[in-house]
Amino acid sequence: MRTAPTILHLDMDAFFASAEQGSKPSLRGKAVVVGGLGPRGVVATASYEARVFGVHSAMPMAQARRLAPNAAYLVPRFAFYRSISERVMGLLRTLSPLVEPLSLDEAFVDLEAGGAAWDAESARLAGTRLRADIRAVTGLTGSVGLAASKMLAKIGSERAKPDGLVLIEPGTERALLGPLSVRTLPGVGPATGDHLRRAGIHTVEEIAEAGEDELVRLLGKAHGHALYAMALAHDERPVVAEREAKSVSVEDTYDVDIHDRVRVALEVQRLADRCVGRLRGAGLSGRTIVLKVRRYDFSTLTRSETLRGPTDDPAVIREAAARLLDSVDTTGGVRLLGVGVSGLADYTQEDLFAQAAGAQAAGAQAAGAQAEGAESRGPAGERPEEPVEQQPAPTERRLPAGHDVRHAEYGHGWVQGSGLGRVTVRFETPGSAPGRVRTFPLDDPDLEPAEPLPLVPAIPPAQLSSGPEPEPASLPKRWSGTAGGATSRP
Repeated sequence: MRTAPTILHLDMDAFFASAEQGSKPSLRGKAVVVGGLGPRGVVATASYEARVFGVHSAMPMAQARRLAPNAAYLVPRFAFYRSISERVMGLLRTLSPLVEPLSLDEAFVDLEAGGAAWDAESARLAGTRLRADIRAVTGLTGSVGLAASKMLAKIGSERAKPDGLVLIEPGTERALLGPLSVRTLPGVGPATGDHLRRAGIHTVEEIAEAGEDELVRLLGKAHGHALYAMALAHDERPVVAEREAKSVSVEDTYDVDIHDRVRVALEVQRLADRCVGRLRGAGLSGRTIVLKVRRYDFSTLTRSETLRGPTDDPAVIREAAARLLDSVDTTGGVRLLGVGVSGLADYTQEDLFAQAAGAQAAGAQAAGAQAEGAESRGPAGERPEEPVEQQPAPTERRLPAGHDVRHAEYGHGWVQGSGLGRVTVRFETPGSAPGRVRTFPLDDPDLEPAEPLPLVPAIPPAQLSSGPEPEPASLPKRWSGTAGGATSRP
């Protein structure tokens, strides 16, 4: 393990909720909860103001509403969060080529690899400047942990929240870890935690005291060895710049179980198209198509089909997903559907044989069904005429709470809520004062969905600092990399 705290872990503070507060002046300083708003929705992120009431991530949304009935409840805007994340990750890459994103709001950085830090003082300075640059570029705050390993850097950022920096000096790790819960260590989830608790092991120090042999007996060889090393603060995992994606998938949970087989099939086709969009956006293709179905009784079924070669052809993926659905019994209703692609590659090998076979099988199925007077599915993109009563009912225009709209007369705003044919909009922008609220018919032709506005104007990294800051006397003159691109002369 390295001898200087040159691994940095950044965790943005209540990221989704903070982004919404930055975008909506009327919500600043207020309780904000972001997540699925349906009966089966869960909390994705809660602002610190909402956490005071006991609301936290992964909590059922119904429970959150009981705890904080006056909070603002918003549907996530992932494209907006991703745009902010890209700017933050860009700042991290000015520090080092070794940046390991874990999610939109969290990443590891190897400061030593980029020359931004080599000892505790330079690491602290890099972390301080990074936090200032993030605030300048996004208006949001992030917490930073600095340590000699990834595990300890992440623990440091947790202790720094919100909007702080914690540096763990090499040599102090064992004393820091000892009294912490076993759940603090990577790889210790609820099941492993309960297993250790039943054995009388509650803290990291008790893991170390139990010894490696006992942990191997309790947890198995691989898990036992790894956990014992972590308890001794040994973590040699490197920061990996590119984390290879294993699969691309999309799924939807429905507020009301879907019983109509035609509707289920249409949803699967729609999910397949969304999955293809993500594949192509990432420049990937895949060989294995996966269908996920969660039924009314919470039982979850997965079916998969492997093609001859990787593809990103929407017709091929739709057909494969449809064939997989044919093997699943949806009697009783479906509460969740998902379509995924694995076996990824960064090239496409058009699988004409698989596509032709799929189309031929689907065509034969359609012909047989027509002969019996039943509904049929033709090749991808083609459907025989269906009786009017089998068509899905037209859906009401959907304007999710928290999403952006623009009115021809009043300008840019966001949806506070909608229902019973009406929608309530607050008209304000990130740089305005809290705006006024107005209500319109849901089908008002002057009201249209809009793209999110940026939180603050983008600031080129080279312009973030007015000039080099004075260097502490202990910093050697060879130092040349800092957060935000400011540099000191050699």
